[in-house]
Amino acid sequence: MKQLIAVIMMNIRSIPQRLGMSLATILSVAFMVGVLLGFLAMANGFQKTVDGSGSDDVAVFVRGGSQAEINSVLAREDARLIEVAPGIAVDDAGRAILSAELYVVVDGIKRSSQTEANMPLRGVQEQAVNLRQNFELTAGRMFAPGTAELIVGEGVIREFEGFDLGQTIRLGSNNWTIVGTFSTGGSVFDSEIWADLGVVQNLYQRGSSIQSIRVRMTSPEALEGIQTYIEAEDRLNVDVTSEREYFAQSAGGIATLLKFVGWPLSIVMAIGAFAGAWNTMYSSVDARTREIATLRTIGFSGFAAFMGTLIESLVLALLGGVVGVAAIYLVFNGMSASTLGGGFTQIVFSFAVTGGSVIAGLVLALSVGFLGGIIPGIRAANVPLLAVHSD
Repeated sequence: MKQLIAVIMMNIRSIPQRLGMSLATILSVAFMVGVLLGFLAMANGFQKTVDGSGSDDVAVFVRGGSQAEINSVLAREDARLIEVAPGIAVDDAGRAILSAELYVVVDGIKRSSQTEANMPLRGVQEQAVNLRQNFELTAGRMFAPGTAELIVGEGVIREFEGFDLGQTIRLGSNNWTIVGTFSTGGSVFDSEIWADLGVVQNLYQRGSSIQSIRVRMTSPEALEGIQTYIEAEDRLNVDVTSEREYFAQSAGGIATLLKFVGWPLSIVMAIGAFAGAWNTMYSSVDARTREIATLRTIGFSGFAAFMGTLIESLVLALLGGVVGVAAIYLVFNGMSASTLGGGFTQIVFSFAVTGGSVIAGLVLALSVGFLGGIIPGIRAANVPLLAVHSD
């Protein structure tokens, strides 16, 4: 054990003698870990936004067979039939807590890139605010029914130009006035623009059609009774699911895709980092051949030489992993971004560097260090004793 500790400390203290190659190894591992954590932070942030958007006691209705509300078309009569279904919650006035909604894609200018991106303009009814968890008007007021007024989510304000309170903005061929901003606690709805349903229908020539209907249920268990009602009602051709399940189906796959992109790319980069670690450790062994042979001559074991080289490789890889984690955390954690969601419009979210991501990055770094140190370690363990006499 004393031999092992002595060799390990000697190897680590000698790292500055090979500063150039050691830094190259550290930086290559840091870059590899940084790429992995960047994609995982994006996926985790997007997933967190999606998971925080759904409610188990809100049901979403779209046309039968539609994959998303943007592909759905419903009629006013559908809303009338749904509001009398069993299990629908009502307000103090006895009205069903229901909002028929229309989803229109409009263009916005991203602050970061000054490029156009698709944004969701949602026409809603009065009860819409009671169907979103944690809804809060953060500034201004609600739009007035029958007017070209908008309220915008806080995510829109962060990522897009022209949506500050009081501004007039042109969307398509229409001018709108921003009269309020709202927050739903960081959910998908913070990426939306809301207006009066009737106004959106008229300005975008949609007649009386809608695309989705949201209702508050008396309990999550009421969904089964609503589904039975729909199956028995021949005039309805709709699919219904809980809002939480709806978002999991429509947007959850994007988070998985981001992770699947990040891991293969990081593994490809790991090959380069592995080669760098291998070369560094081979150079370390070559530079200390006489030193290692001297230690073997005076009684140090080959195992100590092997472990000293392997630990040195692990230390360099761990340093690279820590540098990569620190850089991504400081630069990206909490940073606002947006990407296409299930409705082909931008969803604003914040990067999230989680403990699980950090552990995954450090494990990948240590794996590279371990693989990069094995063969040079074996070589160090087999340095011939006569090498002490070489020039």
